Amino acid sequence: MAITLVQQQFIRYSVVGLASNLLCYLVYLGLTKLGMNPKLAMSLLYALGVMQTFVFNKRWTFEHAGPRRTVFYRYCTAYGLGYLFNLAVLYLTVDLLGYPHQLIQGIMILTLAMMLFLAQKFWVFRGA
Repeated sequence: MAITLVQQQFIRYSVVGLASNLLCYLVYLGLTKLGMNPKLAMSLLYALGVMQTFVFNKRWTFEHAGPRRTVFYRYCTAYGLGYLFNLAVLYLTVDLLGYPHQLIQGIMILTLAMMLFLAQKFWVFRGA
């Protein structure tokens, strides 16, 4: 059974995302254990994650050969909206409702991964 292009892209996206998110989540746990505010730690690591995954997703996951400037703008826009969503969820669930930030951020990584794959497939790297 041959895999489709979308399946291949999702597998590659997952590899890039798992590696990046595992590294960033471990650093997040370390920074918050050292006393850094969870939203600040998430913000710093989110920016790092966006930069490191852009290159891999453009070149390897979606094999996009189009202009870098346009897709980078779209990529940052998609991730910026994801960041705002992540921040809002942390504020509502951790600050207001008292849930543990470790659990909420873990759930958000998975939720945003799916949302951002769709954004990249159908908007950022469309036509790849």
